[in-house]
Amino acid sequence: MSVAIGIDHLVKRYGNATIIPDLSLDIKNGEFFTLLGPSGCGKTTLLRMIAGFNSIEGGTISFDGKPINDIPANKRNIGMVFQNYAIFPHLTVRQNVEYGLKLRKLPKAEIRSKVDDILRMVRIGEYQDRLPERLSGGQQQRVALARAIVIHPSVLLMDEPLSNLDAKLRVEMREVIRNVQRQVGITTVYVTHDQEEALVVSDRIAVMKSGIIRQVGRPQSIYARPVDGFVSTFIGHSNLFRARLEGGGLEFRGGFRMQAPDLAGASDGQELVVAIRPEEFSLGEGLATKITGSTFLGKYITYTLGFPEDALVPGQPSIEFSQDLGSAERLFEVGEVISLRPNPAKINVLTGDLEQSLIRGVRKYA
Repeated sequence: MSVAIGIDHLVKRYGNATIIPDLSLDIKNGEFFTLLGPSGCGKTTLLRMIAGFNSIEGGTISFDGKPINDIPANKRNIGMVFQNYAIFPHLTVRQNVEYGLKLRKLPKAEIRSKVDDILRMVRIGEYQDRLPERLSGGQQQRVALARAIVIHPSVLLMDEPLSNLDAKLRVEMREVIRNVQRQVGITTVYVTHDQEEALVVSDRIAVMKSGIIRQVGRPQSIYARPVDGFVSTFIGHSNLFRARLEGGGLEFRGGFRMQAPDLAGASDGQELVVAIRPEEFSLGEGLATKITGSTFLGKYITYTLGFPEDALVPGQPSIEFSQDLGSAERLFEVGEVISLRPNPAKINVLTGDLEQSLIRGVRKYA
């Protein structure tokens, strides 16, 4: 039976190093919840603490309100899918999938029925008599997924399960994982550093950095309304411009002014940062810029743009404008000067230190 997961003031240390200083989180029953962040941010450590593989130095992890800190890993009724598949090379597909059921000493007829159902669900029934060496990477990952789900765990944990697959297989398998999870309704905690993968599969996402959760929310809300500069630039691309709040409007370096969105806690004359995604520009009176490069991506073209250094937050890899080829009247050449107008309903306004969004209604936890 699926459960809700409660994490309350969790602490993880290795010697004198604190990996997770103080983390609290609630994951809903049946939810597909993703831990997203760069390498070393603590997301796999947190997953392993839920699984019971890592010790807990402080705080509590609960399933449906019952603390599990002292319950060993093999008693937590958890299914686990690893990035390296971890299936038995000497057993056939069917034998791999039925392994956990045999450990539970279920009747043979029930084992066969459950395995038949899950093989059908993940679409590997035709390979049931093959050894893993005769399977593709995607097929092996389906076996690992089937083996984890067939025991009907309370929680399914997945640690970078698609990182060893090529791009086409990753797209295919993330759809398989999402569809299977919806069918079985198991509370799932999924770890990835791939932002696109997280946006596609998740009900909600927790964005992590240095063992701290920066924002929790639905994929659409995190992308549209990031809570700070890190989330804004880690999920998708954001162009960060220096600006000032003047007379209720935003004044960019260079003199361009535009309407400010509904802000909370901002004062006239305050130095701000305006985050603008590449698709939130349109041609029109606005920010004058020179095109310095272009990348053709099939459905659209991404142009890199040149601006004076003092107009931008330093350290950005590029400033970009995306042009949808389905509606573009013409394409632009490197060296052309164009004017781009930001969409006032879509931009995000941050404090000058990038630590907080000033858009009214943006929340860290949603």
